[in-house]
Amino acid sequence: MRKNRQTAEKEISILTLDDDPIITSTIQAYFERSGYQVDVENDPYQGIERVREHHYDILLLDFLMAPICGDQVVEEIRKFNKEIFIILLTGHKSMAPPIKTIRQLDIQGYYEKSDRFDQLELLVESCVKSIWQIRTIRGYQRGLSAVVDELPAIYSLQNGDHLSEGVLDLAEKLLPSRGSFLMWGGDQEKPRVWARGELPALDFEGFMAEENWEEGDLLQKDGCLVCRMTDEDKRTAGCLGLSLGKKAGEGSIQFLRILVRQVSAALSNSRLHAHVNRQNERLTQAYMQTIETLRFVVELKDKETKGHSERVSVLAAALATELGMDEAEAESIRQAGLFHDIGKIQIPDAVLLKPEPLLDEEYAMIKEHPVTGEKILSTFRPFAHMLPIVRGHHERYDGTGYPDGLKGEEIALGARVISVADAFDAMVSNRPYRHGFSLEKAVGEIKSGCGSQFDPAVGKAFLSLLDKLGKDEFVRRFCDHTEEGVGGSLK
Repeated sequence: MRKNRQTAEKEISILTLDDDPIITSTIQAYFERSGYQVDVENDPYQGIERVREHHYDILLLDFLMAPICGDQVVEEIRKFNKEIFIILLTGHKSMAPPIKTIRQLDIQGYYEKSDRFDQLELLVESCVKSIWQIRTIRGYQRGLSAVVDELPAIYSLQNGDHLSEGVLDLAEKLLPSRGSFLMWGGDQEKPRVWARGELPALDFEGFMAEENWEEGDLLQKDGCLVCRMTDEDKRTAGCLGLSLGKKAGEGSIQFLRILVRQVSAALSNSRLHAHVNRQNERLTQAYMQTIETLRFVVELKDKETKGHSERVSVLAAALATELGMDEAEAESIRQAGLFHDIGKIQIPDAVLLKPEPLLDEEYAMIKEHPVTGEKILSTFRPFAHMLPIVRGHHERYDGTGYPDGLKGEEIALGARVISVADAFDAMVSNRPYRHGFSLEKAVGEIKSGCGSQFDPAVGKAFLSLLDKLGKDEFVRRFCDHTEEGVGGSLK
């Protein structure tokens, strides 16, 4: 195994479970030489308990064991742990469980035992890649959630010292560092510095020079990752820096940029609170960028739904206009369409991307996303108009929807509009469990759902819009999928 991957591998834990001690000790020795943390277990029941009590990323599991076989072990583990990656070891290919069983139990692969571990090593490396991708996405989720949680405090008008300490606390929470500093200054002010921890000898005021930032708003200098803050005239007004002790990754850079945008707006607010209207516009833009990032992370989780929110928002706005709403109402619905699925950020990948039918408890997680989306957007007052739309976009006209079981006009009109746009785009898009519908089939589903799933008036507006534009123009405007995401007859 390549040496430059050993640091990452040391952070991957493996449990190998086989009733043959020679096999487990051999596997342990092989993978520990490659830098993995490997534990062994020879009793299936003890193996289940070890997975329950300790964190393991990968389980290497023998299929034929006594007193219970590997598929029974997996079945028990999946009752409480759906995230561990499992590779089944078999004495012979003919002894492996059927593909159906492997899929049902979410087993990542199986390996036919031999005196060489090349194939098993490749399977483990494939699992490691997936594990690191999941960790990256969850890191984004945790970091963005932390930023969102702190927004009310950051944006409140408070003493500069108090605010600065809070900013450094949040920066160090998002990006663990040896030291940190925040510097801020105005047109007529000498820059003031708040610093803590281990920092190299820094020319703080030197960072304020405009020539430092000719190639962007971020630099790595003197052992620090430094991001600048700008004033309303786009001039350097301050810096936030962290001593990371190593070259910063892209995730660290993006989080620091997001945080700096919030800090820039907050410090400006504390100094220039007389200019409330102008500052509110900046805050709105900064918050929109954060929510847009959350929405991007949601779609990053599932490539099949990439672009879904944009398409839903465009179609929903067109339907609103077709219903006779004015420009402001249509724009409000368009914005809600962009963020209608933002609550899916809380759904585990194993549930959101599951190609098989969901279990009851998994479907319950899915049904929570409208409520979560409402909570995320409720932290910012200008989004108040979106809340009933986002919460209600999975309600049904006949009252059998969720989360509140609202019926008919009890459901916000914007939610009834987005319900049609959302359902249509979902139908014509590919999903892990099916191919996208043809336009004709999707339109038929909209027709048949009027009065039960959909508001008949919105369904009528949908059909009217299709008739006015014609099939080709309708597809061009509202079904602009990537090649991977488009239904068969829409290509």
